[in-house]
Amino acid sequence: MRVHVADHPLITHKLTVLRDARTSSPVFRQLTEELVTLLAYEATRSVKVSPIEIQTPVTTTMGVKISEPRPIVVPILRAGLGMLEGLVKLLPTAEVGFLGMVRDETTFEPTTYAERLPDDLSDRQCFAIDPMLATGGSLGAAIQFLFDRGAKDVTAICLLGTPEGVAAIEKLVGDQDVTLVLGALDERLNEQGYIVPGLGDAGDRLYGTV
Repeated sequence: MRVHVADHPLITHKLTVLRDARTSSPVFRQLTEELVTLLAYEATRSVKVSPIEIQTPVTTTMGVKISEPRPIVVPILRAGLGMLEGLVKLLPTAEVGFLGMVRDETTFEPTTYAERLPDDLSDRQCFAIDPMLATGGSLGAAIQFLFDRGAKDVTAICLLGTPEGVAAIEKLVGDQDVTLVLGALDERLNEQGYIVPGLGDAGDRLYGTV
């Protein structure tokens, strides 16, 4: 498994504002979208392309286009929806699927409650998006779900992660082709399974408490 932790002052600045408890939901949503677009540059570094010949105003030349089958972006509901627009702006030809997962707040174990994905993901590059990599349970289950459907490789993009979460994903995926892109790697998990220093519950801060 490859792990990339962003090291860019713009990302650190935006994450600082995102962490601030005083930041409003509208600003939080805007910053999340901007952060995902920045992280997506690294996350899409190995996206598959095919050569194509084009005609410029001067001559013909060779370029590249996104290969078929197209990559698929999979936000993990509900918080992952806040990251979707930032990624599809950079990768507009990608398809979009949805995966609903909920974590038991006592056991921290994930359960899949909804999915809208192709039955066959053979040879597909998948981009799973979820703001927080805490225990690694939900994201790990989502990654395995995609591989079980035949995905070729999975790139997971998270705003924040923890050493415990990274270790859990690495243990789960084994030798499968996984890339993990993080905006920051935080200190630890607390007893309630929240990231420290973190930014609170990303879903609640994006959309308000349901």
